[in-house]
Amino acid sequence: MPLVQSIRQNGLRLADAFRWLPPFATRLTLGLVFVLAGWRHLGNLEALTEYFKELGIPAAQFQATFSSACELLFGALVLVGLFTRLSSLPLIVIMVVAIATAKKAELTGSWLDQLDALSGMIELLYILLLLWLAVFGPGPLSVDRAISGGGGKRR
Repeated sequence: MPLVQSIRQNGLRLADAFRWLPPFATRLTLGLVFVLAGWRHLGNLEALTEYFKELGIPAAQFQATFSSACELLFGALVLVGLFTRLSSLPLIVIMVVAIATAKKAELTGSWLDQLDALSGMIELLYILLLLWLAVFGPGPLSVDRAISGGGGKRR
């Protein structure tokens, strides 16, 4: 039994040493996704505006510009870990709107069919990861942590 406890303790110590990695990797990945999407959308606003019109989104030109700028700005903030918890919220809203508009046609059939379709949407994964960042924070390798004084066992 002592061998099992020793292995468990060493495993827990090793996992604790890498506690910084999941929030860091999540921020980098999501930040890049949103920065690149915002940049691409801002560079082609006419096409995005037309797409928004097809989806029936009111004030399509304003919404296209606004959502693209939000993706770029808040994606960059998540990327570096500055105002991470707050920056995650508008990105969650953008993904909810994307599901409710652009992905709406995929949500047909019974509630089980809809749940199955929803579970395969990358937007849902983004929402869940952004929610995780909003609740648990950016982790130790972030600007948020650096300006708050570092220290402590905060996540």
